[in-house]
Amino acid sequence: MASASPVRVRFCPSPTGNPHVGLVRTALFNWAFARHHGGTFVFRIEDTDAARDSEESYEQLLDSLRWLGFTWDEGPDEVGGPHAPYRQSQRMDIYADVAKKLLDGGYAYHCYCTAEELDERRELARREGRPSGYDGTCRVVTEEQKAAYEAEGRTSIVRFRMPDEPITFQDLVRGELTFTPENVPDYGILRANGAPLYTLVNPVDDALMEITHVLRGEDLLSSTPRQIALYKALIELGVAKDIPQFGHLPYVMGEGNKKLSKRDPQASLNLYRERGFLPQGLVNYLSLLGWSFSKDQDIFTLDEMVAKFDITDVNANPARFDLKKCESINGDHIRMMEPKAFADACTPWLQAPHANWAPEDFDAAAWDRIAPYAQTRVTVLSDITANVDFLFLKEPVEDQASWDKAMKGEPAALLTTAREKLDAADWNDPESLKQAVLDAGEAHGLKLGKAQAPVRVAVTGRTVGLPLFESLEILGKERSLARIDATLAKLAG
Repeated sequence: MASASPVRVRFCPSPTGNPHVGLVRTALFNWAFARHHGGTFVFRIEDTDAARDSEESYEQLLDSLRWLGFTWDEGPDEVGGPHAPYRQSQRMDIYADVAKKLLDGGYAYHCYCTAEELDERRELARREGRPSGYDGTCRVVTEEQKAAYEAEGRTSIVRFRMPDEPITFQDLVRGELTFTPENVPDYGILRANGAPLYTLVNPVDDALMEITHVLRGEDLLSSTPRQIALYKALIELGVAKDIPQFGHLPYVMGEGNKKLSKRDPQASLNLYRERGFLPQGLVNYLSLLGWSFSKDQDIFTLDEMVAKFDITDVNANPARFDLKKCESINGDHIRMMEPKAFADACTPWLQAPHANWAPEDFDAAAWDRIAPYAQTRVTVLSDITANVDFLFLKEPVEDQASWDKAMKGEPAALLTTAREKLDAADWNDPESLKQAVLDAGEAHGLKLGKAQAPVRVAVTGRTVGLPLFESLEILGKERSLARIDATLAKLAG
């Protein structure tokens, strides 16, 4: 297996669609492993599928890694490195040269079997209870047979010749694994048109870029014995130096304990960015999908994770994605922010198109005053608009559910008394405002919780929000009492 050379890992996504949180988890574990060991994080783009790959997705991948804080040591864009280019679409000559060496060395061969013939033989193998992989029909083809096939107009793919012996390796997550020959048949490495397949380009790039550890999803485990056999051939041909160590990360499960797929709404990284997750909060949660910091600590920084992370501590069991826990951890990271950093981070959500108030109605001074209270309440940054809109809207939002919940019993009588008490209170002191509402409640046989609900809905439009009396102070006496008056008029009407 790999020698004691410095750690070199790679993250090699295909630029198809929006980045997936499972993909981000793979990038995170590779990045943290490299940083923990003082190694190299290689970012490589697998873009040989012209029908599915897009430049837009490529740009999204670059942007996403930067947003998450995963700087790469070698890779595309302006980073570069000694093994450039780092986009597979620009390395076709390399793959063609390696494929020729494999053919010339007898490690690979041309396969002329048609799709129909393959289907028939697979179906027969299934009926007879035999493995249904490729049966090696074209392993030995004479020149006469080759000429006859080509005269028929047949084309050929190139297959790699698997060894007729078990392949055993030590998985860094799962321990020792063995695959027997009947379960790992010869496989294609070049299409009939000469285009290289993933089965060739991925291990060839790993070999040429001297990757020491391949940390990837469990779904790729079945391809590992094929790649190990190819590595051995590449070493004998002088293309590769070592076989990397492999570690296969557990599945990330979604609803119903099914593997989280790209089609699941909660899988899209863009969704979390749009909702206002902090990169450090999201990364903290994703690191817990198969790994743990300690038995009694779930909240930590990226630097703290790097200091403790090792791939051998990853659990092989599937990890379930829990959105509520993800939100909770993000909320903890919001509360860990410096107040000014939090206020600045909320800025995009206090402006159009997120905000439902006119730009000229935004009061920066009022925001600065209320931001510390908001920081203790929100779990994602997009929560901020619903928490502070009462400050910037000319009238509070009309939330019928909140109105129905708060305006029970005799709300008009309570609000009338509360207005009188508030009018006489000290509006520079939230405790004085609290005492006014408390006194009003006592006058009507109500505790503070029941007494403040109609006041809160009258002033903010909602039953739940930031601390009420601090909110009243910041909104100011004139606007607060005017809103109570408007509510009393509505109740009377």
